[in-house]
Amino acid sequence: MTIQTLTEASEAYIALGANLGDREATLKEAINLLDEHPRITVLRCSNMYETDPVGYADQPDFVNMAIALQTTLAPEALLDVMLQTEQVLGRERIIRWGPRTVDLDLLWVEGHQLSTAHLILPHPRMFERVFVLVPLADIVPTGEASGLYRRVHDVLEQMDDKGGVRFWKACNWVSASVRSGS
Repeated sequence: MTIQTLTEASEAYIALGANLGDREATLKEAINLLDEHPRITVLRCSNMYETDPVGYADQPDFVNMAIALQTTLAPEALLDVMLQTEQVLGRERIIRWGPRTVDLDLLWVEGHQLSTAHLILPHPRMFERVFVLVPLADIVPTGEASGLYRRVHDVLEQMDDKGGVRFWKACNWVSASVRSGS
């Protein structure tokens, strides 16, 4: 199988969530696994937020966050890496919107809009979900060329109900590539 790559690196944003097991450890391991991929460098992580479940309410609270990364993978190939990461961390898809060890959603990839059977970019519901927008607002740079920063902040300002999202912990994750100076 050929891995689809891009000629230039793109910045991408991923939402992460977990509500089973050691939520924080699982999210950090997901970030580490993504960062260890040779075509992915995690740039920034948001704070962690404890959030009420949405959709299927009879389950534990989630911890949600977002990360910004740089990648030369095409969006579909990045999605494949994300799904493999979920599997490695024990994700089972039993109940729609149900409990899970980890959930990774590709929200946005710089310069890419697409709609296939497997992937829609930007994520079709990202601007409806306060548990996605609050962490995303932590990491989208103010000068971001596509206007994503302004859109995230405008939608958050207009939302009537920002309940169910509570600051939980600061992210203290640092990339191994940053530590090594490479």
